[in-house]
Amino acid sequence: MKTQSKFLLFFLLPVFIFAGYGKAEAKDFTGVIIYNITYEGDDFDSQTSAMLPKTMKIFIKGNKSRMEMNTGMGTTVVIFDADKKDAVTFMDMMGQKFAMTMTAEEIESEVSNAPEVDVEVTGETKEIAGYTCKKAIVKEKGENGTEHIVYFTDELGSGVLNYNNPVYKDINGVMLEYSSAQEGMTMNFSAIKVEKKKLSDKDFEIPEGYKVMTMDEFNNMFGG
Repeated sequence: MKTQSKFLLFFLLPVFIFAGYGKAEAKDFTGVIIYNITYEGDDFDSQTSAMLPKTMKIFIKGNKSRMEMNTGMGTTVVIFDADKKDAVTFMDMMGQKFAMTMTAEEIESEVSNAPEVDVEVTGETKEIAGYTCKKAIVKEKGENGTEHIVYFTDELGSGVLNYNNPVYKDINGVMLEYSSAQEGMTMNFSAIKVEKKKLSDKDFEIPEGYKVMTMDEFNNMFGG
């Protein structure tokens, strides 16, 4: 459980929350985006590799979003309500159900404490999941700032969807190809399908049967 929590904490807030907060209103997209996930760095054994998620789904409806990833030990779901500006993360692992809350103030603190970045939108484009995406180079400021390559489209929404991702919060569109690195591991995300469809409000409701706690409390349960 402790090994699994290391990876799951990396997947959680604020990295993978799709928000509707802090910039212009998003375009009217309702549907699901499916991403393939690949990994670099950190030499995983076969057992650990089998636990890692291979796909990610993002459900978007108005100012609400839902992220889903399945691991070898269970399911992780993040629901964000941009009107309330808060989030809750649900983890169902081997029969144990946890719900970790994060307030607007906590999310704001995570974003404000992150390194500043420079964004250069190039003239290059790339076709991803049927959408023409613009290439951007995002570089973290500082002597050893990391450089990231992103492909995004404004056909599905504006940069409001990236607010809670400190590295990519200045990308003015929905990212269909990007990466995220932490603790010696890089996760690469590439959209393989974008489906416009109606979504039920139930997709964004808090399920029953979960033990509610803060992210810090969850983190402390597994050794910090």
